[in-house]
Amino acid sequence: MWALAWPWMLLALPLPLLVRVLMPPVVSTQDAGLRVPNFKGFSMLMDRSEVEQIFNWRFWLAVVAWTLLVIAAARPERIGDELDVPVSGRNLMLAVDLSGSMDAKDFELGSRRVDRLTATKAVAADFIERREGDRIGLILFGERAYLQVPLTLDRETVNTLLMEAFIGLAGEKTAIGDAITLAVKRIHDQGEEGGEQVLILLTDGANTAGEIDPLKAAELAQQIGLRIYTIGIGAEQMIVSSITGGMRRVNPSADLDEETLTEIAALTGGRYFRAKDTAGLQDIYRLLDEMEPVAAPEAGFRPVKSLYYWPLAGAFLLAMFLAAMNLLAGLRLARTGNVKYSAG
Repeated sequence: MWALAWPWMLLALPLPLLVRVLMPPVVSTQDAGLRVPNFKGFSMLMDRSEVEQIFNWRFWLAVVAWTLLVIAAARPERIGDELDVPVSGRNLMLAVDLSGSMDAKDFELGSRRVDRLTATKAVAADFIERREGDRIGLILFGERAYLQVPLTLDRETVNTLLMEAFIGLAGEKTAIGDAITLAVKRIHDQGEEGGEQVLILLTDGANTAGEIDPLKAAELAQQIGLRIYTIGIGAEQMIVSSITGGMRRVNPSADLDEETLTEIAALTGGRYFRAKDTAGLQDIYRLLDEMEPVAAPEAGFRPVKSLYYWPLAGAFLLAMFLAAMNLLAGLRLARTGNVKYSAG
């Protein structure tokens, strides 16, 4: 779509005509440089029709040049198609437990039994893919906490590095406090305080390692406005073989510290979730999508390209052409000014 940024500049189009009508004509007081008793034998350099012809095309070129100049002053521009720009003030950190207990095969994915980390990867990958517009970071923790991916809009990289994680990568124990502290530090170092800050922490155990107490780390998160959602993962019961050769039921999540995870979430304005199976984990991440919705695209943005330089260049070239033609005409008259005639 084409438009004029300053359409009111078109009011200047009739300005030369108004000047010609309203201003008084210029009266020449210069005496004739050559007096002759009559014009017999005086040969004109060009006939009247030729003079009128030259005047006409020069006049219309001047009109075109003036029109182009006014159009350039009105700033023509080309407005592109409407674009959707995703806007989000949210920074979303994911903290995933890689301790040895995540190897427990009490989840199902499709028709096969898988360990907790494999189920987490599958569900979290879909969640990350849906978070268009959010800046996402990834923390992996076990006995130690590591920043695997800093906050970024590149969801594909986050997914790739999550899929490459494996159990025991960060040690066999669980340092929940250190993972929270690392998220707080990274957000603070990048100067991201003040916006929407969210940490989703997934673990299947209790804090058994690290230097920072989880609740103390939660207080630090509260100070910078980091909202923490905690997810306790693991089935409540699992059938395993007994020493005697029979089968018995066990609770594979006996070490899960739900009380501490609930306190962490409550202290920071978040919420604690319990994922007992793959379907439950999927429901949790869908609920998180509702509680922390992806920002809707901001419609109405159109790229604008200014084009004033094209009519301005055209006006300049026409003006230069007319000036050159006037100069050539003056030189021609100067060369033919000495004519022979008889006074009779």
